[in-house]
Amino acid sequence: MTQAPKSPRYQQIKEDLLTRIRGGEWGVGEAIPPEEGLARDFGVARMTVNRALRELTDAGVLTRTRGAGTFVAPPRVEAPLLEIRNIAEDIAARGHAHTAALRSLAPGQADGALAEAFELPLGAPLFHSVLVHCEDGRPIQVEDRWVNAALAPDYLQLDFAAETPNAYLSRVAPLASARFTVEARLAPRDIAAMLGIAARAPCLVMHRVTRGTAGVASVATLWHPGEHYRLHAVIDVKSGAGRR
Repeated sequence: MTQAPKSPRYQQIKEDLLTRIRGGEWGVGEAIPPEEGLARDFGVARMTVNRALRELTDAGVLTRTRGAGTFVAPPRVEAPLLEIRNIAEDIAARGHAHTAALRSLAPGQADGALAEAFELPLGAPLFHSVLVHCEDGRPIQVEDRWVNAALAPDYLQLDFAAETPNAYLSRVAPLASARFTVEARLAPRDIAAMLGIAARAPCLVMHRVTRGTAGVASVATLWHPGEHYRLHAVIDVKSGAGRR
């Protein structure tokens, strides 16, 4: 019987390190042994270990800091790009606990840009909220949201610890359509403080306009720490659908 060829040595090292990380030998934020020590333990050249560590870093398993070492990275949060999902339900589905900290909540008015986005006259009443969503106590999203007061009149009375803005708006202004844009931006100081990251650290920022049957219900800007967040999308093109 022909034996299956062995995987490359660097791949074996990757799998060994990944198994040890998942087994708890090194926890999140802990340093793993330096390249020299790993090369000696595995009996390989340092460049072989370097490739294994580099690929684990590219996969988000490790982080590397010049002059400091290689550390176990926090798990990345994945979020669907082309769906409107309740962040609390997504976190619960991962088996983790969701909490939300309200940073500001106030009435406002539509200025030029907001009036255009909401398709409302200047000065139309809006509500504005800023929340920090956490997963097991770790901030994963700053939600900066403007809401059409006419479509969501009870927004200022909402208990955000019990119900997310998404869940409330889904009840009072069911989704008819949405428009997304996503960009990479450096975190300003206030956003960085809320996410617990360094000022000007990279973030993934989603701008989302959601429309109900009676008009635009919400304009939201969602900030995510880039190092620990990943967006994904699946496009299913059905035969004969003629859409792209």
